[in-house]
Amino acid sequence: MDPKNQQILENTITRCRERHIIIPTYRQMRNPELIPGKIREALKNIGLWDLNSLNLFRITWKNEPVKFGGGFNGVNFLEIPSELTGVKARIIVLIGKFFPTGAHKVGATFGPLVEKLITGRFDPTCQKALWPSTGNYCRGGAYDSYLLGCQSIAVLPREMSQERFDWLHEVGAEVIATPGCESNVKEIYDKVKQLLAERGDEIVNLNQFDEIGNSLWHYAVTGPAMEEVFSSVRQNQQRFAGLFLTQGSAGTLGSADYLRKIFPTLKVAAGEAWQCPTLLLNGFGGHRIEGIGDKHVPWIHNLKNMDMVSAIDDESNLRIMRLFNETAGQEFLIEDAGIAQDLVKKLELLGISSIANLMGCIKMAKYYEMNEDDIIFTVATDSMEMYQSRLRENIKEYGSLDSRQAAVIFHSNLQALTTDNMLELSYYDKKRMHNLKYFTWVEQQGKTVEELNAQWYDDNYWKRQYNKVEEWDERIREFNKKTGLLKEYE
Repeated sequence: MDPKNQQILENTITRCRERHIIIPTYRQMRNPELIPGKIREALKNIGLWDLNSLNLFRITWKNEPVKFGGGFNGVNFLEIPSELTGVKARIIVLIGKFFPTGAHKVGATFGPLVEKLITGRFDPTCQKALWPSTGNYCRGGAYDSYLLGCQSIAVLPREMSQERFDWLHEVGAEVIATPGCESNVKEIYDKVKQLLAERGDEIVNLNQFDEIGNSLWHYAVTGPAMEEVFSSVRQNQQRFAGLFLTQGSAGTLGSADYLRKIFPTLKVAAGEAWQCPTLLLNGFGGHRIEGIGDKHVPWIHNLKNMDMVSAIDDESNLRIMRLFNETAGQEFLIEDAGIAQDLVKKLELLGISSIANLMGCIKMAKYYEMNEDDIIFTVATDSMEMYQSRLRENIKEYGSLDSRQAAVIFHSNLQALTTDNMLELSYYDKKRMHNLKYFTWVEQQGKTVEELNAQWYDDNYWKRQYNKVEEWDERIREFNKKTGLLKEYE
């Protein structure tokens, strides 16, 4: 190791020792039963969102769904019944609300930061972690940074929900708002470039769109979580038929690379907003589905592993949000649509992008004419907890729903979803989408054409990225040995 990096690593070890920071392995996040018993016991006195470094061990899909002192159980998921979706296929949604911060992005940000900390490429004593984001990623980054003894900077569009900004200020992040909405990522990159020029080595840019640690976490943790749920709910000859995920940073789509090994015949679909159809039509535009669709193709998106692209209309999306969360909508679902009251109460577990994922699953099931033997998976990145201001804005503009309006939304915007604005991908469709990376990443962000071509032509490129999970786990174990803190829990 370079002497400079060795000194930074020593600084990091000292910082972690002083602040009692122990880093979990990917294996422990996948299987919390491997976490030392004394750590699990200590977590019984810690809240799920508390700024306590032991909450690093709660970066898992398996947290007990309570706010304080919970242990671990099976994967948190919700099955959406046919009575609601209007399709025969079973739709399973992994629930992100029960991660610290209420979103799974604490996992997506774990990899990029930890990998640099344990290799001497980030000095928590004098550098800040820069998290460019359109929402939950910078929240996850700010949270993980605090737990790992680092300062952070969050850069996000000023039109994102007010709850995000309020929360970021509460955890002490430096917050910078850039012009525009969800799809204005170029403006974020411009601000990052400016900050790097002004502050130099003071900051380290952790861009979710090109940090392989983002998708690697989903490969190592989210993919196996879906496999586990499938094994537990499968009946007779049912198939793991599909995976639908809105593109966003493409981090969660890393789970598809894991699942393809186990279920080689599954169909993988990437979604985006119809108002910003970059993959579908090389298009652009602003939209209101916070968390997806950013007018470019992420560097970490393995387009060769996609089967379909589907666009989601943001107007229908926000109407369904109202159906699921306003009193008249919930009453209609229970009394008129015959949806179980317990399920209706749980629909608040789906945030705006989560509803888009559900819509995509329905469209996918209809396109492929899936039946009762098919199971489709997706995720609810977050819940409505971060979108109450959006709900209030809609009510203020349009008035509260009544039963008639709820019926119209249920039948027209949810059950009548069609297979419009979908594309089943040929080899050259995938290549066209992959080639779009050139304009963002080679022309603007300093990537090389050689690596861009390797992503497409080298069959082992993505395997090499994801085969590093065990290597990183070993490095984490070595780092923890150097801090010596695990001895307390043996």
